[in-house]
Amino acid sequence: MIGFYRRYLIVLIRFLPFAVTFLRDRRRFLLFGPPRKVDSDVHRRRAERLRDAMLDLGPAFVKVGQVLSTRPDIVSPTYAEVLGSLQNEVPEDAGGDPRAVVEEELRDEIDLSTLNPVAGGSLAFVYTVRYDGERVALKVRRPGLQSVIERDLRIIRRLIPFVSVFAAERHRYSIENAADDFEEIIFDELDFDREREMMVEIRENLSDDGVYVPNVYPELSSERILAMEYVTGRDIADEDAFEGVDVTPSEMAVRIATVYLKMGLVDGVFHADPHPGNLAITDGGRLVIYDFGMSERLPPPVQDDIVNLYRALVRRDADSLVDSLIALDILDPTVDRAEVRQVLELMIRNLEGRSEITWRLIVTELTSMLHDFPFRIPPDVMLLIRVGTVGEGVCRQLDPEFDFLAVIRSFLVEQGLLQDEIETLLDDMQADLRSSLPAAVGLPARVDRLLNQLDRGEVVVRTEAVGRQQNDDSGLGLAILAGSLLVASSILAFHDQPYEVGSFALAVGFALVYLLR
Repeated sequence: MIGFYRRYLIVLIRFLPFAVTFLRDRRRFLLFGPPRKVDSDVHRRRAERLRDAMLDLGPAFVKVGQVLSTRPDIVSPTYAEVLGSLQNEVPEDAGGDPRAVVEEELRDEIDLSTLNPVAGGSLAFVYTVRYDGERVALKVRRPGLQSVIERDLRIIRRLIPFVSVFAAERHRYSIENAADDFEEIIFDELDFDREREMMVEIRENLSDDGVYVPNVYPELSSERILAMEYVTGRDIADEDAFEGVDVTPSEMAVRIATVYLKMGLVDGVFHADPHPGNLAITDGGRLVIYDFGMSERLPPPVQDDIVNLYRALVRRDADSLVDSLIALDILDPTVDRAEVRQVLELMIRNLEGRSEITWRLIVTELTSMLHDFPFRIPPDVMLLIRVGTVGEGVCRQLDPEFDFLAVIRSFLVEQGLLQDEIETLLDDMQADLRSSLPAAVGLPARVDRLLNQLDRGEVVVRTEAVGRQQNDDSGLGLAILAGSLLVASSILAFHDQPYEVGSFALAVGFALVYLLR
């Protein structure tokens, strides 16, 4: 326990200056004073210092920073952008030597002399090794890492109530659920059995889509090691990646977007980390996807809600957008729907005025508009937002003219998830007709029954005479006169003659009469 409290104190000391700084933004002298106006350059420098602090504190905080970079309900776009760079930064001394894990578990299965390091991540390290004459990739969890992460997550959970007290009201709804979200995402990424199952399922789902997912080796895999086929490819971000390949960068951009839409909206199992380091191109022009630690499974109802969300965005339908946001638990069900609808209609008008609409712009506009309402981004939706934001960045790097919304619309139409507008209107009219038909059929019978009751005197209509209410205050005129004279005396005070004295005396007189009545 001494180690836990020492670590807690270290974390507290590292983050206390940031807490004081953010508090001073709200009240210049912490407990009182006006808010401070801080420009974007200052916020960027703060975000960089915050990123460096998380990097120094180790893998759990690196992962928290990565998660926060995709949480627009908690951090502003400037902080999200800077924290997003943690995707490519890894603490050098995170955990112990992963080679010891390989030696301990696979000493008798592989030739250790062929073991070569390839890459490192915040939670795992990747080696290649010879196995049965083939080159195999081993993803190895850093030893001793799980206990360190569990300790740091307990510290984060204890810090969150403290943060909530000082956070803005609009952020508390998200912050209170943040610890659970962090734990779910980090422990899922540490679960190599889950990752292996995801890889197998996604490989089967994408076998006919021009995509290659490495095969796995269950006999070499364990709780701490994931063995998979070693697949090489051209780095998708390289300038010469498409030389001699029968696919253009624009075609690959559309393929990436379509594949990820299919994973999320049709298959319900998707890879949630499409940054350039996890994507490659084979010499045959196939897309290779690596590293399935950050993956998610969506239940069918959530898939339907996300389809409805995309459909509402494509159609610019504010009412359907409100329904989808509530269904996805982004908005609290008790929110004022009329108020949210007005805000979303304003957002849609703002977007329509832009010459270029991107997924990042939509998310930024949406979250900035919703900041006055209690909203949060659940983990599954957060990962989808991450896929859209990171994936769009890759696609626009391949094709600067890439239109993500156009690809979404085409995909929804091809999958039969978005019908033609006229068909949709007819379907809505048919649905309204079906729902109102029983009432329309029964209406004549109800009218006839009502008329018969009127004839028999069984229905009595009572009305009340419109006149002066009994609780009228007959002295209200005196109070109005007193108030008017008081205002008049204030104005007359600027006149050369002392007319205000008489006016004030009359005001006092009428006020006394009113009070005595």
